[in-house]
Amino acid sequence: MAETKVLSELNARVWKIEVAVGDRVAADDTLLILESMKTEIPVEAPRTGRVAGILVAEEQPVTEGQVLVLLE
Repeated sequence: MAETKVLSELNARVWKIEVAVGDRVAADDTLLILESMKTEIPVEAPRTGRVAGILVAEEQPVTEGQVLVLLE
């Protein structure tokens, strides 16, 4: 299966990372939580797979369209 890039849908800050590299996830599992204007926004897995990479850190600001997580 091809690698899937999970993108940020908005400008925000990474509040909490819920997974680690190597974890198996199901579709709709929460990968990380973004915070924007005091609102928590979960970023969910678009499909079942394995976390191949986490490209952000907690407290890091992110921009719309930025790659957050890689799934394989």
